[in-house]
Amino acid sequence: MKVQHLGNTDFEVIMACFHSAFENYYVKMPTDNDFYKQRWKAAGVRFDLSYGMFDDGKLVGFIINAIDNRQGELTAYNSGTGVIPEYRGKRIVKSIYDYAIPELLKNGITKCQLEVITANDKAIKSYEGIGFKICKHYKCFKGRLTVKKQNNFDLKKVSYQLVDWNTLPNQAFYSWDNQKESLAKGNYEYYQVFVDDKIQSYFVMNPDSGYVAQFEVLEDSLSQWQNLFSAIRSVNQEIRINNIDDRLTQKIKAVETIGLENTVDQFEMELFFGD
Repeated sequence: MKVQHLGNTDFEVIMACFHSAFENYYVKMPTDNDFYKQRWKAAGVRFDLSYGMFDDGKLVGFIINAIDNRQGELTAYNSGTGVIPEYRGKRIVKSIYDYAIPELLKNGITKCQLEVITANDKAIKSYEGIGFKICKHYKCFKGRLTVKKQNNFDLKKVSYQLVDWNTLPNQAFYSWDNQKESLAKGNYEYYQVFVDDKIQSYFVMNPDSGYVAQFEVLEDSLSQWQNLFSAIRSVNQEIRINNIDDRLTQKIKAVETIGLENTVDQFEMELFFGD
């Protein structure tokens, strides 16, 4: 078996390995290849800096890396790791990282980052053995919004360019796929909620899927949260929210109050290297 980058590997071959690796996973993964093509494009995946384990030419394990300068570090974000069932227990992920880290260093990357489901003890121990450390704890939610419809606000759709990201709260608490750099390349719409001509809250959402990538109130009050969720409901009543940092206790309380289900928790893990 040998490790090599995925820059010359057909996308459909990568996806066949991906689907096999994530069959019977903790959560049901999307099966549409176009979903991953769009998601990885938005994340900034570079297949020439992503790596796979090959056995006699067959792809049996992989690490898909997005590359970007985030929060002052040129970072390789692991957007997906997997090993097909018959090759598990062979320390393939460690072998891939042993090969990948020197290659990433050559390209100026100083940090690796990933997310892992908190119940996946085997994967967590594997990543800790490589040198990753837990740095954040996220909670994921989904459900049907039943919040009472409010009529005392105005909802305005704006462009990405008109959002003043520097003034929006909690930007450092968002995970990679929900950060502004990823949103710029995704299929999202941007909404601001106004009351008496004053902005009160905002949210970023894929209106077709109901995925809410960002949402914040500018003042923590019951009325602002009610207006915000009512505004979100007016776009799509069935929503999904990934990776709310567990330090944002009031935000989590607001989400739980409207009856969304906490589907899964994740850790963010990071590994710094270089000079």
